[in-house]
Amino acid sequence: MASIDLSHYVSRGSDGEAHIDLAVDGIDCAACIHDIEAGLGRLPGISKARVNYTLRRVAIDWRDGAIAPAAFVEALDRLGYKAYPFTAGAAEAAADAELKRLLRALAIAGFAAMNIMLLSVSVWAGSISDITPETRDFFHWLSALIALPAAAFAGQPFFQSAFKALRTRRTNMDVPISIGVTLALGVSLYETAISAEHAYFDSAVMLLFFLLGGRTLDHAMRRKTRAAAGNLAALKSETAEKLVDGVAITVPAAALAPGDTILVRPGDRIAADATVVAGESGIDESLVSGETLSRHARPGATVYAGTLNRDATLTLAVSATAGHTLVDEVQKLLDKASQARSRRVILADRAAQLYAPVVHLTAALAALGWTIAGAGLHQAVLVATTVLIITCPCALALAVPAVQVVAAGALFRRGIFLNAGDAIERLAEADTIVFDKTGTLTLPERRVANAASYPPDLVRRAARLALSSRHPLAAALATEAVGESPIAGAVEEPGRGVRAVIDGIEARLGNLAFCDVGAPPDGDAADSTIAFRHGDVTAVFAVRQVLRPDAAATVKRLRGAGYDCRILSGDRAEAVAPVAAALGIESWAAGVRPAEKIAALEGLAAAGHCVAMIGDGLNDAPALAAAHVSLSPISASDLAQAEADGVFLGRSLAPIAEAVAIARRARRLMTANLAFSVIYNSCAVPLAIFGLVTPLLAALAMSGSSIVVTLNALRARPRDAGRALDGVAVQLPGAAAA
Repeated sequence: MASIDLSHYVSRGSDGEAHIDLAVDGIDCAACIHDIEAGLGRLPGISKARVNYTLRRVAIDWRDGAIAPAAFVEALDRLGYKAYPFTAGAAEAAADAELKRLLRALAIAGFAAMNIMLLSVSVWAGSISDITPETRDFFHWLSALIALPAAAFAGQPFFQSAFKALRTRRTNMDVPISIGVTLALGVSLYETAISAEHAYFDSAVMLLFFLLGGRTLDHAMRRKTRAAAGNLAALKSETAEKLVDGVAITVPAAALAPGDTILVRPGDRIAADATVVAGESGIDESLVSGETLSRHARPGATVYAGTLNRDATLTLAVSATAGHTLVDEVQKLLDKASQARSRRVILADRAAQLYAPVVHLTAALAALGWTIAGAGLHQAVLVATTVLIITCPCALALAVPAVQVVAAGALFRRGIFLNAGDAIERLAEADTIVFDKTGTLTLPERRVANAASYPPDLVRRAARLALSSRHPLAAALATEAVGESPIAGAVEEPGRGVRAVIDGIEARLGNLAFCDVGAPPDGDAADSTIAFRHGDVTAVFAVRQVLRPDAAATVKRLRGAGYDCRILSGDRAEAVAPVAAALGIESWAAGVRPAEKIAALEGLAAAGHCVAMIGDGLNDAPALAAAHVSLSPISASDLAQAEADGVFLGRSLAPIAEAVAIARRARRLMTANLAFSVIYNSCAVPLAIFGLVTPLLAALAMSGSSIVVTLNALRARPRDAGRALDGVAVQLPGAAAA
């Protein structure tokens, strides 16, 4: 391990600190986070070691020169974890391989459990009828033939993890699971060999099936989150046109240095943060800042990597290169937020951390007690096995997932898809809802507010001309051209507008100066305008944002349910203020950058609030990851959808109100199921310890407790939460395009 050269994976700062990201195999439970961070923290020179449970990655900061990076890999190996340099492609491939492995194990465990249960039901029914010992033994041996190889294969994720933990003289949640499964299989095999009445192959394999189901679901949920790095990387231009002695040479973006001069042509993404040296053009910054209108960049203006140059060629002086651009800062904020969230221990994990050690210690003490009392080894082990069976965590394992499945189904029927297994729990805990404006409270597309003020034929001509332009304001006007085709021969002049000849007369569509039209005297300063001239006929169209159809009703419903509703937007104040006023939201902020959104959320969290963030843009992604829980509309960017805990469909905001209502109900049922599991075990365990319960009755009691938990979970389907809040799109007077 010490021979591995990790130097080219290390990044070094000017403050003498070094940093490396390592991918780590074997992180399977919340306890692993503490083991890794504590183990690395004991090494000399370490200033910080933080595990990202979602991405299976550890970020390490240390004093440069104090220790070789290879020592981190060695330390993790001693702890029972395999570590290697983190790269997005390798991590994605390893995660996909692990998911396929879990799916194979789940399929085998499920197939085996179904067949063994059929045999067990026959034995149970025969015990009260006329089954012969020979037939019973045959069914037991047939069950063993299915269970032993199935458990040996399906149990590998738990057995390997437990072995690694024991090899390093520590324990994790997989240790008691492995002991319980192995003991149940061993006793069952012995009971079968001596022709005893009962065997417990079904309990062992069913336990593996339930546990594998939960672990597979967990990996599948994280798969979308891992894709976020690729989505963000897609915004970064891989190459740039560098000017060397006046000649443009294509170079990798990573090779740029501050002070280099680059050329960016229309339609290209900017490769680095830079300052405009020459040229003027519209810059689309919607994915970075949330600002919906193109910003006109002229010499001296600052532009950012990942933004799109729309209109004309620009000459730029590079100010920040790969690793230090605004997009990279978004990635760092995203990683930090994801690490903070991954440290949260969900309800089921908290219960399981207490449950497993107590149950297995109880079984061991029961066996020891019976041995001291003079019982034989067989009887002592049988009692211990009965304790394990009657407390088989099927009820506990189902207590939360069963409710999650029912609640997730109810949400699905209302157009809400969840990305995180514990999203329902966190939705139920939220007391404050923070909205982004652009594309969240408003519809993604813009509308022309005053089309009815002009003759339909004039609007039709202008809309047909708009079909030939790429400008976002023209796109809003083009929606009026239903069933029409673009005007032939239209020519677009970057930064000004588009012109064509209609009926022998030149027509123009674009800014006021291009069309030689004055600003309307009664226009609102916050309006976005696009002018049209056809000969002597002129028009100035006001393009305004449009609230989602039921935004006001949904906000009113949420406030009535006790939620504090706020707006944090990267858009301009004059665009945010009318939205806040129309919705009755008093607390709002405009021009908020990604880091400032996170700071605002952290401030709310420090004040004791659990925040639900609703957003749709790249600039919202770090805040979506940092929030206690988050949702995005289906129209959101891929990155926002990946970071959000759920995605809702349609043009309505009603799914948000539905989601929190269903989540609150589901949380109450989860707590009730866990309480029932505790009460059940408190009553059943003493009976098993004193030998008053046979293994058959233990299996029946275990199955009965699972049925009770499942039936209670079905109550998560609300009777009246599915009513949609209908409405029509609301135009905001004087609001800018959003």
